[in-house]
Amino acid sequence: MNLAPWLRPQLKDLATRRGHAWLIHGPAGLGQYDLALALAATWLCESPNEGLVCGTCASCHAIEVRTHADLCVLMPELAMLELGWPLDEKSQSDLDDKKRKPSKEIRVDDMKHAIEFAQRTSSRGQGKVILVFPAEHMNHYTANSLLKTLEEPPGEVRFVLASLAPHQLLPTIRSRCLSYALKWPPAEQALQMAQGGLDAAFWAQLPKAVAKGQGDCFKDWPILQVIDVLQKVCHDHLVSRCGVAGRFFEPSSLTPSPPLEVLAPWSKELMSDRAVAEHAFNQGLFLEHLLSRARVVLNS
Repeated sequence: MNLAPWLRPQLKDLATRRGHAWLIHGPAGLGQYDLALALAATWLCESPNEGLVCGTCASCHAIEVRTHADLCVLMPELAMLELGWPLDEKSQSDLDDKKRKPSKEIRVDDMKHAIEFAQRTSSRGQGKVILVFPAEHMNHYTANSLLKTLEEPPGEVRFVLASLAPHQLLPTIRSRCLSYALKWPPAEQALQMAQGGLDAAFWAQLPKAVAKGQGDCFKDWPILQVIDVLQKVCHDHLVSRCGVAGRFFEPSSLTPSPPLEVLAPWSKELMSDRAVAEHAFNQGLFLEHLLSRARVVLNS
């Protein structure tokens, strides 16, 4: 699990603390979601390394491919699509059929599912975790629905809420959680991270390169990293079709967005591809399949 250098000591700190519910908060860009997911993975890890997530056990792999039975992720549908988490069958069907747009709030039905999840027995024996992000996107009804479970949690369930605006949460929600304020990275470390990442010009040309079927830009990339980029391209096209600005690429970097009825199935396929990517017998052929499918979709 990739974690920014400034988050690693914070994960180690959090992992040693007691408490069934944590609220991780701070200004946007500090890594609330990444730290919350890493903490959830640490709690569920089957072979922790010095108390931290190992990144290699079956539990860690299940989280990586978004299929862990003991992790319930509560997010607005837009965030779910953005971060590669599958929607339930009915919600996906509604979006596929254009019955509604992806939600920008955490829905009451999803909260009801989370409360039912909390009552179930752990599948893998490491307990269960409910992750809420961004927590301030709970409305009054969903927040109140969560409150009772926070007050009287079933024995095996833990909560990690991540927020960019904790002041927007109900005071009763805040009072039921232990608070953890994210620390800013040292300036030198942030600069090194920026220089160590992909060149901005290279990143900007990726969507059009994918649309043209130019696979050389992904030479020597791990398959999961390629899928991550394709999911980001798919996400920005999806939200653009819904009238929302993309998160990962500037509009000028994108080709004209294909219809939703083409993008939605592609999004589901990428989730399935992610689940089997590391077990593909021939990684080269699998990459060809991914890029061929992307080119067809983006030119539809």
